[in-house]
Amino acid sequence: MSAAEGEETGRIEEEPDEPGPGPGLTPRQARLVRVAMASALLVTLAALLAFRLAERTSVLVVGVYGLAMILCGVVIELSRNGRTRLGTWLLGAGLLATLGADWLLP
Repeated sequence: MSAAEGEETGRIEEEPDEPGPGPGLTPRQARLVRVAMASALLVTLAALLAFRLAERTSVLVVGVYGLAMILCGVVIELSRNGRTRLGTWLLGAGLLATLGADWLLP
């Protein structure tokens, strides 16, 4: 298919020998990285929750870490649906909020 035919149909096929758009992750790789990060954080938060509950039993501790774990699940779903940037921002903000709440709450 020539370039003129590709323009007529609205599709332009890339040559297989051309390099990609540059260094970085493909969207699929970015989604997998976000899912892996959120999953690792989810497991870490579960372990930290168990440690904190052994140290002191508090409804606030369960609430803070429970909400953070729910947020990790939301980030995993966002990443699976292609919203990786939003998921990254939510994961970072949620982690900071969780650590801040754990530090501030008695």
